[in-house]
Amino acid sequence: MSGPSDSAVIIGLSAVVVAIHGDEAVVLTVRPPGASLEGLPFGPFDPLGHRTFELAMRAFVTAQTLFNLGYVEQLYTFGDKGRDAPVADMGAGLGGAQSQAERVISVGYLALTPAAIDTHAPDSRWRPWSRFFPWEDWRGGRPAALPSIEEALRRWAGGDAQRLSRARLLFALDGAPWNEERVLERYELLYEAGLAQEAARDRHEPTSPLPAPLVAALGEPMLSDHRRILATAVSRLRGKLKYRPVVFELMPEAFTLSALQRAVEAITGVALHKQNFRRALERAELVEGLGRLDSETGGRPAELFRFRREILGARPVSGLTLPLLRD
Repeated sequence: MSGPSDSAVIIGLSAVVVAIHGDEAVVLTVRPPGASLEGLPFGPFDPLGHRTFELAMRAFVTAQTLFNLGYVEQLYTFGDKGRDAPVADMGAGLGGAQSQAERVISVGYLALTPAAIDTHAPDSRWRPWSRFFPWEDWRGGRPAALPSIEEALRRWAGGDAQRLSRARLLFALDGAPWNEERVLERYELLYEAGLAQEAARDRHEPTSPLPAPLVAALGEPMLSDHRRILATAVSRLRGKLKYRPVVFELMPEAFTLSALQRAVEAITGVALHKQNFRRALERAELVEGLGRLDSETGGRPAELFRFRREILGARPVSGLTLPLLRD
């Protein structure tokens, strides 16, 4: 493959860097010079200058945010053509390369870190991912964003039974159950319906004025196809919690069980039953007490625990059981 300047295909690399800050799942964003929107740390892969995708992605993140990554896994490769999906755009940094390319391949990575450290990098900051997906946070009950979205989706569906059925299943309308893992499908439905602001941009259509409550309900748009990549990361992480103990990559070395539960709830966007969550932890033997108390909680001191990381090499380890509060 030729270099980025003369290739028919451009490969763009993006990183979703996730941490827990307070009671929120946050993601590291950047705002390139002259850009009106935030995006994920990203850049083009140069096959002549970069040895691997991951090394290139790590270099982009450090250069743009002054943050060094720990745990990383490849998330997804978006290369479909002709599909009604957000368009990848590498920005002005490539000059005319993108306009000459037949296709932009977008490769996303998921990175987890135990602390949202202030990077002090210009135009880089940690943002709650609920700002981009307000309809995904059910910890306090049905989100306030949903009524406006439901009304807009019903208008879009009209008399089309298939469209209406998809909207019902994805957004838990008419009593349908909520599936927290289908984040990407929900965002793509909003894009298809022309409700996501990125849709008008990609289709080169004028943006139609929307009621203020609906604009707020639809969340903040992002650069390029970055909100699609972020939705993919949230879906992946929510699903992976259930079969791998990946949540501990987001925790400090010592933590309380309450802090662990709040982290899981922040990621999944649902409230968990406290006693059942702790019983499930005990059965899984994933954590052990350290014999000391956390006196910084501001309330009654709670016991500190650690993740038994050594069991990863000793036996097959599953993820966490998520006993919903409503159950």
